[in-house]
Amino acid sequence: MSAVASRAPALADTAGALAPQLLRLLRDSIVQGEMPPGTLLSEAEIARRFGVSRQPVREAFIKLQESGLLSIRPQRGTVVQRISMDAVYDARFVREAVEVAVVREAAATRPAGLKTRLAALIAGQEQAAAAGDAPEFLRLDEAFHRAMAEGIGRSFAWTALEAIKAQMDRVRFLSFEGATPLPELIRQHRAIAAGIAAGAPDRAEAALRAHLREILSSLPRIAAAHPDYFEPASAGRTTPRKEDAP
Repeated sequence: MSAVASRAPALADTAGALAPQLLRLLRDSIVQGEMPPGTLLSEAEIARRFGVSRQPVREAFIKLQESGLLSIRPQRGTVVQRISMDAVYDARFVREAVEVAVVREAAATRPAGLKTRLAALIAGQEQAAAAGDAPEFLRLDEAFHRAMAEGIGRSFAWTALEAIKAQMDRVRFLSFEGATPLPELIRQHRAIAAGIAAGAPDRAEAALRAHLREILSSLPRIAAAHPDYFEPASAGRTTPRKEDAP
């Protein structure tokens, strides 16, 4: 729990705010690998460390269980779950469907300021990649995709995706060890942004699909390199379904 404890001072004691803050902090610690699979969490210990009652901790635990990050076991404790490969495949499929709609609308409407915003985020990613700053690179990657949804006034589309892509995010943090090179990811972002700037929905869609399907080839390698982190795919899902494949 040391990684979580180090962030303890950030909680703001305002009505209804403690559970969402704890949720974000615990989610980030799990997604970023600071609390690996098998880590035992104590409701009472977290409440004590943060100086809060057990109720907001309990609420955060329930949300994390719904996201597949925790398993709450009565009388046995709460434990960080392994990454479900099935959940990764399914979340990627849903994410692609939503983001294709977003990028096509962005390319068709070319919202004011979006071209500049995406260019700035890509430039930031180049700096983060050069510095070897994985958390910052992924923060900017997230901001790039969110900016497209916000640019067309569809912020809820990204909010909905955040609720289902926790397992994908865990894979992304592991993927810095031998998956898709960062310059290639940046090139893919440039291709998406170029399609939007050109007002070419088909071009932007093709670039986005190629980008989001990178995980289909990298996931088996990442899982093989980190076997303790993954639950194997269920029968028939050891390879992506036909509709998932590029």
